[in-house]
Amino acid sequence: MANPKEGETVQIHSYKHDGKIHRVWQETTVLKGTRNVVIGANERTLVIESDGRTWLTREPSIVYFHAQHWFNIICMLRDDGVYYYCNMSSPFVFDNNTVKYIDYDLDVKVFPDMSYNILDEDEYEDHKAEMRYPDVIDKILKRNVEKLIGWIKQRRGPFAPDFIDVWTSRYEFQKQFQTRK
Repeated sequence: MANPKEGETVQIHSYKHDGKIHRVWQETTVLKGTRNVVIGANERTLVIESDGRTWLTREPSIVYFHAQHWFNIICMLRDDGVYYYCNMSSPFVFDNNTVKYIDYDLDVKVFPDMSYNILDEDEYEDHKAEMRYPDVIDKILKRNVEKLIGWIKQRRGPFAPDFIDVWTSRYEFQKQFQTRK
C-alpha cells in the first residue's frame, strides 16, 4: 500500500461499522503523508452525505489522521480561533487515493480556549446496539477518548501551540506552488 504524497489531492471516506459509506470529502491536499500519519488541508470542499445531500465546508481546515490512534481531528480555522472536531474512529487506511476510516459516532468538540464537550453519546449507544459493536471496540474507543482528552490537556499533536501555524504555512505554500504549475 502506497503512502499519500505531499501536494497530492485525495478524498476522505468515512464509513460506519456496518461497512456503509457515511460521508465523503471530495478534495483534501496532502501536507504530510507517511505510513502512520496523514495531515491534510481543505477549504470550501464538497462533502457528500450518505443520503446524497451535499454541502461545502465553510472554513479552511487542517485534518489529522493517525494509523495507530482511534480518533481523527479536524482543525477548523475561524475568525475567533481554532475549533477542533474530533471523531472517535478506527485508525485510517490509505487505499485507492483515499483516506478511509470507520466513524464510531462519539465526537469531542474542542474550543479555542481548549475547553471541550463530548458529543453524541446517545447516538453511540444506539449504534453500538444496532450494529453490535464488539466489547473490544467499546473498550478501545473509551480508552482513546481518555487519550484524546490527555492530548487536549497536554497540548499535544494538533492541539500543540505551533501545530496550526506550521501546517497552514505549508498549505499556503502548496497552494502557491500549485498555482505556478
